[in-house]
Parts: sequence; C-alpha cells; structure tokens
Amino acid sequence: MSVHDTLRRGLSMAAKNPSIKIILGSSSKARRQILAEMGYEFTIMTADIDEKSIRKEKPEDLVMALAEAKADAIVQKLLIGSNLEKDGPTTLLITADTVVVYQGIIREKPTSEKEAREFIKGYSGSHAGVVGSVMVTNLVTRKRSGGWDSAEVQVVDA
Repeated sequence: MSVHDTLRRGLSMAAKNPSIKIILGSSSKARRQILAEMGYEFTIMTADIDEKSIRKEKPEDLVMALAEAKADAIVQKLLIGSNLEKDGPTTLLITADTVVVYQGIIREKPTSEKEAREFIKGYSGSHAGVVGSVMVTNLVTRKRSGGWDSAEVQVVDA
C-alpha cells in the first residue's frame, strides 16, 4: 500500500466519524498545512528521538524506521502523561519522515543553513530522489499501518 493510500485510509476513517481524534506527530509546517487545508482538526505532538542514531542502508527502510520510532516515542509519552482508554474515542497518530537521495547517498535534514545552501547548489542541473513515509497508528487498538513512496526531482539551474 502506498504512503498516500495509507494516509487517505486513515483520514477517510476520521472524516466519516467525527469522534475520531487526529494527532500529527510532526513539527513539519508542510504536513500541518496539508491536514489543515483538507479541513481536519488535529493536535501536534513531536517525538524526542535521536534520528541520527537510527541507520539503515536503504532510504525506504530508513524513512519507515524513523516514522515508526517517532510513533513509538509519542505513544510512550502519551502512556506516561494520560490514559488511553480502550472504550475512549479512537485517536489516530500520524508520523512521517522524508529523505533526499543524491548520487546514491542519503541526505537527511541539513544541520545548518550553510549546509542547506550547499545541498541545493549541488543539485543544480541534476536530479535527486525523494523518499517519504507515513505511519498511521490507532492509539486505542495499537494497530499500525504505513508505507513509503518515492519521486525523482529534476533541479534546473536558477
């Protein structure tokens, strides 16, 4: 199942049942904007994980491992801070991750503005792959579904 199908399935479930709550496990402005533009109400929680400690050779495996680690960290936070009751409202937790693959090398979030500019300058006149994942966790049943998708991006000279 693709990333988009996974997210669409979880969100259509929420749209059909207004008693379903959504938690976006991300600080990404783009992800917030997507959900808001689609008309969903949600709360935001972030995962305090060391993303650099999670390593995988394949970008697909990496983005899935990171989305899962974020979900695990948020679930632990919720278990400590509140009661997730079996008979309470269904709450869906959405976590995600994205990496760029350039010349066979996984590039995660730049660590500085300077590094970001270097990355972008290096892509000029070339192409890069973008691999993203989405994980949807039902916090009541603990069932989880996720997937990844990829795209090639051609960067033209500015």
